[in-house]
Amino acid sequence: MTATARTPGPFGRALCAMITPFGPAGGLDLEAARRHARALVADGCDGLVLSGTTGESPTTTDAEKTALLRAVREAVGEGVPLLAGVGSADTRHTVRLAQEAEAAGADGLLVVTPYYSRPPQAAVEAHFLRVAEATGVPLMLYDIPGRTGTRIETGTLLRLAEHPRVVAVKDCSYDLLAATKVMARTHLAYYSGCEELNLPLYALGGTGYVSTVANVAPRQMRSVLDAFDAGDTAEAARLNQLTAPLVEAMMAAGLPGTVTAKALLDAGPVREPLQPAGREAVDGLRGAYEELLAATD
Repeated sequence: MTATARTPGPFGRALCAMITPFGPAGGLDLEAARRHARALVADGCDGLVLSGTTGESPTTTDAEKTALLRAVREAVGEGVPLLAGVGSADTRHTVRLAQEAEAAGADGLLVVTPYYSRPPQAAVEAHFLRVAEATGVPLMLYDIPGRTGTRIETGTLLRLAEHPRVVAVKDCSYDLLAATKVMARTHLAYYSGCEELNLPLYALGGTGYVSTVANVAPRQMRSVLDAFDAGDTAEAARLNQLTAPLVEAMMAAGLPGTVTAKALLDAGPVREPLQPAGREAVDGLRGAYEELLAATD
């Protein structure tokens, strides 16, 4: 089979939504963050997304977000794209976070739809444009209505794509038809934010993924895209099926991905209101993880 030609994405293909390690007392563990970031890159991650949902951004301070970004940049060097999550429900706060992330060396900004207030689409569009105009850093829009309560509708995405710094979407909408329509009519790079849709979205023309599961299985998640790019769609499907039990255990079994990833990595506590995984859940996670390793090593 022949390899599939594909335009490279602005931040690579295989991105990890990185956890934020904390020490026993609950503060940032920057050395653990450096080690984890280096290991992820060594195992095939093209880029890292910091201070997103998996990075516990709602419970880290602005200063902690900046310190984390600087520490990871120091660890991985200048050649690895780093995206900083700067989303909040407050446009002024989001703009300030975006400017601080740019000053700290972010290559891109992950900007979620404003949540809780459920703004109409004109307000959603204005929010993103305010951030885009406030910095010189490219934006990845984060469409996750299950958490925010508000979609970034197709028409809004088509208009936002006209801005030169709006370059990508992290898609957690579970709407492949809408994604296909936007990809066909814009330059936007689509990254799957739902592991079970990594391969389907990629096959439809997506750019790659931003994955929580990649914290623990970066090589296995990337191998699916590698096989597809090599033209071996049957192998891509097989490898994708191998990852499915771990994806389900980590992302669809009732616990947040932050909790399950930290349980598998033994990466310190989560911050309240999150709670650590119980023993039964940890045993199930480890079983799924070890099964994947045995099938892919």
